[in-house]
Amino acid sequence: MTGPVVVVGDTLLDRDVEGVVNRLCPDSPVPVLDETAHLDRPGGAGLAAVFAAAQGAEVVLVTALADDAGGARLSSLLTAAGVQVYPLGLPGDTPEKVRLRARGRVLLRHDRGGTAGTPGEPSEAVLRVIARASAVLVSDYGRGVARLPALRTALAATRAPVVWDPHPRGPAAVPGVHLATPNESEVRELVKVPPGATRLATASRGAQGLRRSWHAGAVAVTLGGDGALLCHAGATPMVVPAPTTAEGDTCGAGDRFAATAALALARGALVSEAVQEAVAEASAYVAGGGVAAALPPVRPLPPAVSSPGGGRVGVAATGGLVSAVRAAGGTVVATGGCFDLLHAGHVATLQAARQLGDCLVVCLNSDASVSGLKGLDRPVIPQGDRARLLAALSCVDAVMIFDEPTPHAALSWLRPDIWVKGGDYAGDGGEPALPEAEILRRWGGHTVVVPYLDGRSTTGLIAAARSAGAPVPAGGPPLTDTVPPTCPTPGPAPGATPARRSTRTEGTR
Repeated sequence: MTGPVVVVGDTLLDRDVEGVVNRLCPDSPVPVLDETAHLDRPGGAGLAAVFAAAQGAEVVLVTALADDAGGARLSSLLTAAGVQVYPLGLPGDTPEKVRLRARGRVLLRHDRGGTAGTPGEPSEAVLRVIARASAVLVSDYGRGVARLPALRTALAATRAPVVWDPHPRGPAAVPGVHLATPNESEVRELVKVPPGATRLATASRGAQGLRRSWHAGAVAVTLGGDGALLCHAGATPMVVPAPTTAEGDTCGAGDRFAATAALALARGALVSEAVQEAVAEASAYVAGGGVAAALPPVRPLPPAVSSPGGGRVGVAATGGLVSAVRAAGGTVVATGGCFDLLHAGHVATLQAARQLGDCLVVCLNSDASVSGLKGLDRPVIPQGDRARLLAALSCVDAVMIFDEPTPHAALSWLRPDIWVKGGDYAGDGGEPALPEAEILRRWGGHTVVVPYLDGRSTTGLIAAARSAGAPVPAGGPPLTDTVPPTCPTPGPAPGATPARRSTRTEGTR
């Protein structure tokens, strides 16, 4: 594969709530589920992208993310799975599907998120990544991404094989796709088939009808535990039986099928070979326990932070602010870092950043993130206090805490117009060489640096406190006698020019 596998479509937040049922509700004859555990995961196109990334492919996901807690959670989950998110804006709320389960059985599914809004237009970076893809999977869940005219034009023009996983509420595939992968029920909704036909006849006639109307190279109708029926060149369809028959959770099996077929085509497989590989993989997926067994465990959400006076700390506050600023046509500015022992250098950076737009969001490394970057004796100040101190500054409009080593997931959700760092970061030819620059380009954002006050650093303050024997601030862990090796030392490295500073992934010191 010479380029990434690109997944285009609607992403949902799926949550499985596991519990036990031991009694009925006293006011109505319905079972009461006592929750014992829950698992969040990307759904829809996001799940297909995670499946592809788990097989070692470079995966880009073009999807719409809302400015709410669900959108932030999705960005975190996708980034942790190794998926490069190229986000589009999404008005309204994140679509969510909540499955209530007991003893491995689904009792009820609760959908929320409301009517789908129109996703934002793709950036030039999105169109370029589709053009250089090794394969494209359109995972349509009927919420609007596959309808965007600019995306459809790019999909029709790409030379990469395109797999189209349709939805009855979605648009027709663009002409010329290599393979469409509807299931039985979708075929019956998309194509009028005479009543009374057998199962195979219905699948065959439906597939031939879709192939003609969509000008598709081939259509594979998935038949659950019975495999798939493939219609391509010639009048006789090919039946691909499942190698094993298994009872189990089929949630995500269609996404697994489509993702496997796209990966096979990216490697140069024939369509018939891709469908055979997809049937085998989807069958093994169900037999192995389905989505609960297929996805790796994920980190829980970082602890919530309450803010005296409320309204400026947390994902909800940040999402509301960003939505309002965008609706008014304003510019969203963001910066990030640990901000352990807030000092004058931090304040100078924040004040300069705020002047570049209409709001400033600070992405703050959580305690776990700081410890992973700088050592177990950091942070000195816990995340709740660090967030409150930042939110109290007049130049800061909102603070959100992220739990990962880098702010990449937070940035994919925020989509700031400008990302700011303090210090002198020079790349070849004088261009900014910030590690976040490539992320910002995905939605047309920009990275800039602002002057940094020399001689002000958290590391220096800690060293001065040690030498003076100062007590540790309340709430912080004890300081050790030596600076941990992961913590950058003050001053330029040997042989480096004094004007250049290292590009630390955690942001401002």
